[in-house]
Amino acid sequence: MNVCVLGAGTMGHGIAQVSAMGGHDVRLRDVDESVLENGLAAIRDNLDGGVDRGKVTEAEHEATLDRIATTTDLGEAAAGADLVVEAVPESLELKKEVFESVEAEVGEDAVLGTNTSSLPVTEIASVLEHPGRAIGLHFFNPVHLMALVEVVLAEQTTEQTRDRTAAYVESIDKTAATVRDSPGFASSRLGGALGVEAMRMVQEGVASPRDIDTAMELGYRHPMGPLELTDLVGLDVRLDILEHLREELGERFAPPPILRRKVRAGDLGKKAGRGFYVWEDGEAVDVARTRGEYDG
Repeated sequence: MNVCVLGAGTMGHGIAQVSAMGGHDVRLRDVDESVLENGLAAIRDNLDGGVDRGKVTEAEHEATLDRIATTTDLGEAAAGADLVVEAVPESLELKKEVFESVEAEVGEDAVLGTNTSSLPVTEIASVLEHPGRAIGLHFFNPVHLMALVEVVLAEQTTEQTRDRTAAYVESIDKTAATVRDSPGFASSRLGGALGVEAMRMVQEGVASPRDIDTAMELGYRHPMGPLELTDLVGLDVRLDILEHLREELGERFAPPPILRRKVRAGDLGKKAGRGFYVWEDGEAVDVARTRGEYDG
């Protein structure tokens, strides 16, 4: 299968990597050459780490990189693509524009996937001349380590599109959770509910972020607590998701003031080095304490 990935940021380069590791030929496109270079460097680092841990062979490392080509040209990226996955920023209008633009560059049989975590796939699909080819492919960060892909069926998604997408997800060694297109799907809706309550608990001084996360990790066997996960996802991304869920589902998803304050301050989580935790070398090394938060 020829896979085109649009956007070489955190999610895009991860999708390109797992697609190439699954044996697919990949064209990774971004409008910014430096983002492409950084994305390819991140893929190399991930593969190097896999080799060091004995999870990836040297042959798999080289074969994966050989299957990935980069470009800033949309037509070149999309030419002959069987599947296009857009991984551009979480903006409804931007994703619709990307879908419109890429449809003009691909054949009628190409499947168009959107890596949105909460935006309405049905509305994104509505701009297409052939909307039945559209589907949601919600990957999780870090893509090369997370086993789940949430497959979101738009109102227009055809059975053929669903079947081809299922085959792709299986080919990259992921497990699909299939849901109807609804606000927040399953993962963002449930994750948002847990995350927003954890933030309120910090705000109210109930417990520290680390103790809240430990309670969920050890008490409920979550691999990562809701606040560390918020830092990993990005506080700005979490804020956008909650705003959307609030609009669609009501005030129970209203973003807490603590989240707005941190985003305004630029404390966006792991990518900024500070969120609910202080991050160094990719690790949460301490709780980020500020006035008004838990300081015990």
